Amino acid sequence: MRALFVQHDHVSPTGPVSQRLRERGFDVDEILVVDEANYTTPNVPFEFPDLDRYDLIVPMGSPWGAWDDACIGNWLLPEIAWVRDAIDRDIPVLGICFGGQLMSRALGGTVARAPKAEIGWTAIHTDDPALVPAGPWFHFHYDRWTVPEGATEIARNAVASQAFTVGRSLAVQFHPELTGDMLEGWLREGGTEEVIADGQDPTAMLAHTRAEEVAAVARTNALVDAFLARANLV
Repeated sequence: MRALFVQHDHVSPTGPVSQRLRERGFDVDEILVVDEANYTTPNVPFEFPDLDRYDLIVPMGSPWGAWDDACIGNWLLPEIAWVRDAIDRDIPVLGICFGGQLMSRALGGTVARAPKAEIGWTAIHTDDPALVPAGPWFHFHYDRWTVPEGATEIARNAVASQAFTVGRSLAVQFHPELTGDMLEGWLREGGTEEVIADGQDPTAMLAHTRAEEVAAVARTNALVDAFLARANLV
């Protein structure tokens, strides 16, 4: 089995999600859409690879909005079409945060600014805890999706829909791949100011994340294992 991770920026490694796939016997490829040199000018052209090479596609998070065609449309619109093609061809997609929002748009849903940001560790209400446990999960987003027609919402909170399934695919609004080192990278790239603007202490958030990491990895492993079983990938 071969999985492809789509990293949209240079400070978002694949973390425990790809590690668990490797532990389960997957070969893992990673592609980077916007490299560090283009971080402030992210509307770069990008050609997505042939889906026939992969058994699983994992589009990840992004500091840009999945609604913002003006800012990143050169690659956002092709990626939406590519994700739709994967789902149409019954290639499982695990969409993480921005990646889940891509899935919504690909299936005819919408993505827009949420009434408030979600930043930090948050429990969610889940209808399917065997697939998506209640958490807490780490959030860092300003947008939310609408659940597309034909999909089944399986988790939510008062701010946003948190997970939906469609066929063999799963979208989640949170970051199961988050580690302390990853958060430290986000904080260096402007996240510190965003956390402070949200009324929170970035130093305390980082300490909380490092303290939560062992339990968080266990939750991520359970989510990945359940997803693989539901998608008939094991």
